[in-house]
Amino acid sequence: MGDNVKEEIEKLKREKDVVILAHYYVDGQVQKLADFVGDSYFLAKKATEVIEHNILFCGVSFMGESAKILNPDKCVVMADETADCPMAHMADVDRIAEVRQKYPDVAVVCYVNSTAEIKAYSDVCVTSSNALRVVRALPNRDIFFVPDENLGHYVARHIPEKNFIFNHGFCHVHTSIYKEEVIHAKERHPYALVLAHPECKEEVLEISDFIGSTSEILSFAQLSEAKEFIICTEIGVFYELELKNPNKKFYSVGHRQFCPNMKKISVKKVLHALETLEPTVEMNEKLRVKAARPLSRMLELAK
Repeated sequence: MGDNVKEEIEKLKREKDVVILAHYYVDGQVQKLADFVGDSYFLAKKATEVIEHNILFCGVSFMGESAKILNPDKCVVMADETADCPMAHMADVDRIAEVRQKYPDVAVVCYVNSTAEIKAYSDVCVTSSNALRVVRALPNRDIFFVPDENLGHYVARHIPEKNFIFNHGFCHVHTSIYKEEVIHAKERHPYALVLAHPECKEEVLEISDFIGSTSEILSFAQLSEAKEFIICTEIGVFYELELKNPNKKFYSVGHRQFCPNMKKISVKKVLHALETLEPTVEMNEKLRVKAARPLSRMLELAK
């Protein structure tokens, strides 16, 4: 990325009153341009705090939707409107209705990696960094966790006093990390600690030294006295890990740690979105109001 492009982006941001939010999984060159970089919880919260009228989101569609749900008066622009999260669509409104009928006391706990429609039919949203805190704070004993099954099982293991109903959803990046690959990586790097995201399968979490959200993985690596780490999450996080820890080494598990949707977002697309302030996130007001309740409840319970 040349200095001219960076200068042009800074100029357009000032002229058009734009703040750039980027997820850790997008390309490092895009993260470099952003005003704020974070995981989904940080970005959802940050979207409610920024003073700029226009939010340019460098992430997948559910993230832009969340920003719009929480900020109806702001203009939310996506760097790439085709960047989507398959897991966000792996929950079903009819299935939620079935579970509610069978378990009258149930709380439908919705991972933020979901569509606005699924959020609208849920009781509370969670992220990987606040799921344990939020679910513990709920008065309900029965919990229907959607859409990610792996994160749901991780939460259930830590809160055995509650009854969990699981949904068959997954993140293709984290589910594609296998125990055997982690073991082989450990053989290659025997002094490295294994840091895993809770969207990984249980077999991977069982042999990990630390389990946490993307931001928690970053924090752990920074504070740890260890010098080498095997990272079980999307490789976009390596940009921030290496930036904050120049004297430490980070290794991937294998070639599957790659989200093609996140990698659709390029510096060229960011520049185009700034020039046009398009494409924008549009949402039916009735749907927005319904979807805002579980997101607002999450921000309240996670304090």
